[in-house]
Amino acid sequence: MYLDHFVAQNYRNLKNIDINFDPNVNIFIGKNAQGKTNLLEAIYFLALTRSHRTSSDKELIAFGKDYTNLMGHVHKSQVNSDLRVLITKKGKKVWVNRVEQAKVSKYIGQLNAILFSPEDLELIKGAPALRRRFMDQEFGQINPEYLYFASKYRQVLFQRNNYLKQLAKGEAHDLVFLDVLSDQLAGIAAEIVVRRFKFLNYLSRFASDAYTHISSADEVLTVTYHPSVVDIKATDSTEDIYHKVLANYKRSKNNEIRKGTTLSGPHRDDIEFKLDGKDAHLYGSQGQQRTIALSIKLAEIQLVHQLTDEYPLLLLDDVMSELDHSRQSALLNYIHGKTQTFITTTDLEGISWEIIKQPKIYRIQSGKISLEKGELNG
Repeated sequence: MYLDHFVAQNYRNLKNIDINFDPNVNIFIGKNAQGKTNLLEAIYFLALTRSHRTSSDKELIAFGKDYTNLMGHVHKSQVNSDLRVLITKKGKKVWVNRVEQAKVSKYIGQLNAILFSPEDLELIKGAPALRRRFMDQEFGQINPEYLYFASKYRQVLFQRNNYLKQLAKGEAHDLVFLDVLSDQLAGIAAEIVVRRFKFLNYLSRFASDAYTHISSADEVLTVTYHPSVVDIKATDSTEDIYHKVLANYKRSKNNEIRKGTTLSGPHRDDIEFKLDGKDAHLYGSQGQQRTIALSIKLAEIQLVHQLTDEYPLLLLDDVMSELDHSRQSALLNYIHGKTQTFITTTDLEGISWEIIKQPKIYRIQSGKISLEKGELNG
């Protein structure tokens, strides 16, 4: 899978970008605040219809403009597609091959993209919310069912939390309605949890292989899913998980009413990363934690390929300078020939570019992109 033609109009400081990309490696050079990250964010938005930097689509519209328009032509092994996303003050619309899609969920999956930014190095030592967001974003783009259930879960969770707050304040008294919401939420939660177990099982295997490749160490990396309902096991069926979540809601009913919020479920789950059985969050060095984060991103590439039979785009936003020479080389070796890769950097010095053969090199300045003459390899 690769993106060969891309248009971005009024996307942050990218006023009018119309560009053809190389199917292999594209490098974007520029000083800070010139638009490098905006470009990768725009490509990511074309793929997932959301930003990794903000939850407000309106922030993406260039100052003084009424809309943002993104278009791209995508090549896959079986079919090519024309994609379009239009953002206005009223919301967003999406098209596939010039046909407007009634739901964004019908659009997601046409283009898969994995983004790796310096913030992702916090995946291991950061807050659990980061890891939950990681699961929802990455699993949602490769599995429409996961995307549907994650969206539905947020809706019912919002309803249930609102009703718990009303009960806590004495503004509502009908506990039967709370039981109805609990039943609905437990059913959706079970669908999410069973899929998280499945995808994280794949991810753990791929990440372990990637970690061995990058670190050349004897340590074994494992990725373990920890549901907040503690008696749930990986071998449980969807029905089993539903009953366990529902039973937990019943046990916690009085406490949840008192606190006015839902205390367990997929929105409280976490992932644990271990090296030789030790929690990397607590005992891993900074170098080990960074290698794990990088391994997870590389594992995502393999996961997308496993589930879609296509390699995703890889977007590396100013992370090369964050990695030492050996990790740079391992990363570039690992992805070489697999994925269409987009790399942003402030300059070309001190990075192991010798692995890449004849990339396209662009310069970004004040939101404008120009193709550089010359190549890295001479």
